[in-house]
Amino acid sequence: MSKIAVVILNWNGRKMLEKFLPSVLEHSSPVAEVIVADNGSTDDSMEFLHTTYPTLRTIQLDKNYGFAGGYNRALAQVDADYFVLLNDDVEVTPHWIEPVIEQLERDEKVAIAQPKLLMYDQRDTFEYAGGAGGFIDRYGYPFCRGRVFMTLEQDEGQYNDACEIFWASGAALFVKANVWKELGGLDDDFFAHMEEIDFCWRAKNKGYRVEYCPKSTVYHVGGGTLPKSSPFKTQLNFRNNLAMLYKNLPKRHHRRVLMLRMVLDYVAGVKFLAEGHPKEFAAVVKAHKEFYHWHDDLRRKRNTLTPKEVSCVYTGRLLFDYYLFKKNKFSKLNKNRIIKQQ
Repeated sequence: MSKIAVVILNWNGRKMLEKFLPSVLEHSSPVAEVIVADNGSTDDSMEFLHTTYPTLRTIQLDKNYGFAGGYNRALAQVDADYFVLLNDDVEVTPHWIEPVIEQLERDEKVAIAQPKLLMYDQRDTFEYAGGAGGFIDRYGYPFCRGRVFMTLEQDEGQYNDACEIFWASGAALFVKANVWKELGGLDDDFFAHMEEIDFCWRAKNKGYRVEYCPKSTVYHVGGGTLPKSSPFKTQLNFRNNLAMLYKNLPKRHHRRVLMLRMVLDYVAGVKFLAEGHPKEFAAVVKAHKEFYHWHDDLRRKRNTLTPKEVSCVYTGRLLFDYYLFKKNKFSKLNKNRIIKQQ
């Protein structure tokens, strides 16, 4: 029988653990072992766990390594066939693990998967961080079935089909342990944001598939660590998106897409200024400076990869489709512009 480890990465999340850990323990046992890895918390998270759940396995890291570095260090200490990366602000449901594992086991090339993610406080609405599976457009803008930019759809069963996707949400990401190790886990330098998309892209470049499993549903609060409006979050998103593109784009698209994306980033920065958000503009500028400083490291990383054309990339222009042509739902996009599996 396969060993499954559900690993929750905690950072000052006492309130989230108190609220959501009971559902995880109730609905994961005896199928999987639940582990909490602490990312150098300064609150009483660990004291709470040791007192309330004395038999629960915990892994204590010496400082906050971010989402990427924290999971890399935690999972290096876990022996399992499947890892489940689960946010501390996720409520799971009965039998949420089994259908995803069954889907992963049907094909050795299917390496990563996610369940349906709905909002915790609007339970009939797809959640921003993953919806019904992630996609990406030709310029690196991520979106989901159920969420395009800031437009969220209600779940009316329209995405109840299992399918291949481009990326699985880090809020509830299932991955085969051997593939995790083969890829070297997440990119530590990302710290947080976009790391799971980069990871899935690297997996696709290796010939693996990422899939969405609608038979499993979880409810995600979102924004538990950083607020939804945060210059630091803006900085991480813009910086890491450029880094992800640099590492993974096929050679024939590399220079052109990166140059255009940088221009579009500054357009977004000017929009921040016009809307009265100078700190967000400064975050975009800082993101680009850090990207330039990363250049040599990114080039070395790219040289270890084999970037190629991969499936589930939307070759249209999502910005124009969304803002000019009001295509604010996945169902409105031209499906012929999504690259099929090779």
